[in-house]
Amino acid sequence: MSEYQYYEFLAIDRPLTGQQQAEVRALSTRAHMTPTSFTNEYHWGDFHGDPSRMVERYYDAHLYLANWGTHRVMLRPPKAVLDPKQAGRYCVGEQVSAWTSGGHLVLDFTSEAEEEYWEDDVERSLSAIVGIRAELAAGDLRPLYLAWLSAYGAWERDEDAFDYEEEEELEPPVTPGLGSLGAPQRSLAGFLRLDDDLLAAAAARRHAREQQEAARRADEQARREQVRRQVRELHLNRLAQDLEAAWNQVETSITTKKPREYDQAVELLRDLHALALRDEHAHTFTQRLTHLRERHQGKPSLIERLNDAGLTAE
Repeated sequence: MSEYQYYEFLAIDRPLTGQQQAEVRALSTRAHMTPTSFTNEYHWGDFHGDPSRMVERYYDAHLYLANWGTHRVMLRPPKAVLDPKQAGRYCVGEQVSAWTSGGHLVLDFTSEAEEEYWEDDVERSLSAIVGIRAELAAGDLRPLYLAWLSAYGAWERDEDAFDYEEEEELEPPVTPGLGSLGAPQRSLAGFLRLDDDLLAAAAARRHAREQQEAARRADEQARREQVRRQVRELHLNRLAQDLEAAWNQVETSITTKKPREYDQAVELLRDLHALALRDEHAHTFTQRLTHLRERHQGKPSLIERLNDAGLTAE
């Protein structure tokens, strides 16, 4: 089988200027070019341009493949939408790398493997994959995890693919939603030769972690709720020791005619109401609340607060 190489570049955010097109054209006179795209294929010889440099200067996405087994995708989102440090957590060896260039972050995903067969339409993959750039910009980090997982999946095929120090590095955060990939992400996974079983295992591991985290949060919430109930019960017990003092405090606070004191009076009345329900003397509470409202019906701000708190004496 003869050699075959395919190069494709896309400008997404803005088209190339005339000067930029002339600069790119100087790299290849036989490439098919538009203000937003560059494609070329080689059955012999090599492309004289540097794809990394072209992405840094001109294009937002690049795809390269060769029939001896190299698959490469590069993306250039703005740094403002994807933190370089965050992206760096998913880098591994030469398979997944990231660097900054001007106001952009350049992502480089590579898969190396001998082709068992050649797909004639594989060169159309960039249009299917390029949507992940917008997904990354929107905060979806699944494409980064897919690239990382693909890179480490290569370990099974070639134990010398990485330095042994990298084998000891911690796994980056497992992104949610691995079990429901969108079309661009599925295309990326296929292009990078991500093993389906490896992806399924990662999705199951993420699901297990989510379940464990949900259980932990539920336990913590239950613990906090138990403490809150205990504190509340202790407060009501103290209040029950001298109900008359509590009612007198309500009257004292109302007499000040100050909004803050009104709020304190209403809060104390709510506690007295809860205590009455607990100790089954709600009728007595209702009678006293009715008389209190009648005595202070000329205080609309207070009456409004009582109504909002549900203390209507009905």
